[in-house]
Order: sequence, then C-alpha cells, then structure tokens
Amino acid sequence: MNVAIMGFGTIGSGVYKVLTTNEDVIAKRVGEKLEVKYVLDRREFPGEPWEKLVVNDYNTIANDPDVDIVVETMGGVEPAYTFVKAMLEHGKHVTTSNKALVADKGADLIKTARDNNVNFLFEASVGGGIPIIRPILECMTGDVIEEISGIVNGTTNYIMTKMTEDGSDFDVVLKEAQDLGFAEKDPTADIEGHDAQRKIAILTSLVCCQQVEYTDIPTEGISHITATDIKYSSILGRKIKLLATSTATGDTYVARVAPYLLPPEHPLYSVDDVFNAIFVRGNMLGDAMFYGSGAGSLPTASAVVGDIVEMAKHKDMNIHLEWRPEKKVLADPSVIESRFFVRTKSSRDEVKSVFRDAEFVEGVVDGEIGFVSNVMTEADYEAKAASLDVVKMIRVK
Repeated sequence: MNVAIMGFGTIGSGVYKVLTTNEDVIAKRVGEKLEVKYVLDRREFPGEPWEKLVVNDYNTIANDPDVDIVVETMGGVEPAYTFVKAMLEHGKHVTTSNKALVADKGADLIKTARDNNVNFLFEASVGGGIPIIRPILECMTGDVIEEISGIVNGTTNYIMTKMTEDGSDFDVVLKEAQDLGFAEKDPTADIEGHDAQRKIAILTSLVCCQQVEYTDIPTEGISHITATDIKYSSILGRKIKLLATSTATGDTYVARVAPYLLPPEHPLYSVDDVFNAIFVRGNMLGDAMFYGSGAGSLPTASAVVGDIVEMAKHKDMNIHLEWRPEKKVLADPSVIESRFFVRTKSSRDEVKSVFRDAEFVEGVVDGEIGFVSNVMTEADYEAKAASLDVVKMIRVK
C-alpha cells in the first residue's frame, strides 16, 4: 500500500522515520508493506533519501490511483482543508495531526469520508503521542463520559512546572522554553490557551456526537500567572496547572480552559514538565488517566502511524464516527460550582462579610491577603467578589 505525506516538517518527517524504521513490524501488523510514494512540500531536499519523492502539487497525489493513504501534517485550516477534502473525494484515507483543521472542519470531513467509503482519522490531533480518541470511541463505547480534564499542552505545563520549582517569573521561563525548543517563537496559541481550547472542543464533539465550536469555550491562558501566585499555591500545598475541562451537565456539557490550583491527591497534580495527561470519568468505568508525551516529532508521528495501520486494516470500509455538524449548545459555565482562590487588597473583615467560610493566606505580599472560598457557582462568586478589591482569581479543584 502506498502512503503520501503532505507537509514534511517536524511531524511529517517523523512519520516518514517511523514508517521506514519500523517497516517490517508495521508490515506484519498490516499484512502487507506500506511504502511512502510522495512527499508534498514547497521545499526541495537535495541529497536526502526522500528527495525523489517530493512533489509540489497536491493534485499529483489526488489523481494517483495507487495512493491509498494520505497523511496531513501541514497545520492550519487552509490549504489543509482543501487538500484533505480532495483526497477523501478521490477515495483516499486520510489521517491528520492538525487540531485546527479537526476542530473547525471535523464533522464535514468525517461525512466526506463516509460518503466516499474511506476514513478520516485524527488520533494525534489531541494528545500527540497519547492514545485518547480511539480509547474513548472504542474502549469506552458503553460508557457515558461524565468528565474529561486534561493537561494537553506541553509548553504551558513546562512553564508552570519550572515556575513552581524555581520560583521564576513567567517571562524568564518562557524565554528558557523558547531557547530549548519547547515554545514557539510566537507562543500565543499555547500560553493563551487556544491550543488547549481546540483540543477540548474535539474531545467534547466526539463524546456528544455533535459539533462543539471551540470559540464557545471560555478560555484563559497562563500569561498572567506570576511568581507571587506560585508562592500562594505552595503555601496552600497545591500546584497551578492549565487544564482543559469538559463536564456533563444535564443533556450537554460545560467546557473551560483555565489555570487551576490542584491538590496533591488530584490525578493531574504530578504531571510535570512537557508531559501531558488526560483524565476521563465514565459512568461505568469510573476514573481512568492517559499519560505520556503530548508533543514532539516521534511521539506524535507514532499516533499518526497508528491511524495509518488502522486504515490499512480497513482499506475497503468506513469506520463509523458519529460527529454530526449540528452545533451543540454548551451549558452556561456560570452555573458550575467550584472553589476560588482570590488575592485581594480588601481587609480580612471585608472578605469575611461576603465569603464567610474563607480559608486565609496572609503575609505573602504587603497590603494584600489571599483566601480560598467555599464551594459556590461562578455567578455567586462574581456577585460576592464585586464588593472587594480583587487582584487575582484562580479556580481551585
């Protein structure tokens, strides 16, 4: 079977390496050899083993009946969407690691694949090398998914880990992460939570079988987290982590991306550095957690190749995925209950007048106190906090 790779950057080149390095093992699992026939890229690669595979026009791949499976690792919605849709319409299976494409066009591409009796799979779009989509869709088929909470961005997790361990300021650790290659030159998508926002939208769309618009998910990043916030969290015996969460409520879900203070007993508390983890609660299974490398060339490529093998085993049939294009209306997040850590310049008496059972932390910053509220809805917190001089609020798990 012939494979084409569209986009030969970090992930695409990793897919090539996995397919060639583990060629014999993969052939045994598929039942026949998989061979890379094309590499679509704007660049030339003189002297490289794949030099003669490079093409510059996606139609070369689309119009070649000998190409069975296409890998998309270009990133972004366009031109990836145009290219992928063309491949599916020409009867080729497609796998992608592109969360922007899946979050925006997943329902449409799944339908296109079904209409053409091929498959559109995207295991690597959420957890990188962590298997999460197939376990939810296949291993937990008999469950109602009640909660998904994940650390799904290695850049932000690395930054929060280093700030916690070293007491450093955000800007210092971000620069270090960029120097080490853990953060992009423009880190906005990571540090402002947009990457995690798309990933939790994909997972929520899959568990509720309808389109969840990522823009409907309230999202807050970590760029406002300071070394002072870390001091408070340490005194409280907690860690600050950027979580992407989705929780069943009634017949829908409530989703959010935001920093949370986690206690040591929380399953995500010990997930540090660039590692990712996704916690899932099913009404029958109970609690499960998936942990591993959430990014990187070979871990992500491994998940892509897993999709390739799955599609090769189902060459002549569509693997049914239920993701309808009708928009799912999410619940109002203001009705969800939580605890809240607050830094304020208001006095202890002023705080106690509105937050009667507050747990106080004092002596960290002159002229300021911190406290943790009791459990209340977001709406109740906002109403109570309106009378205080609030410096910072971070949610507490």
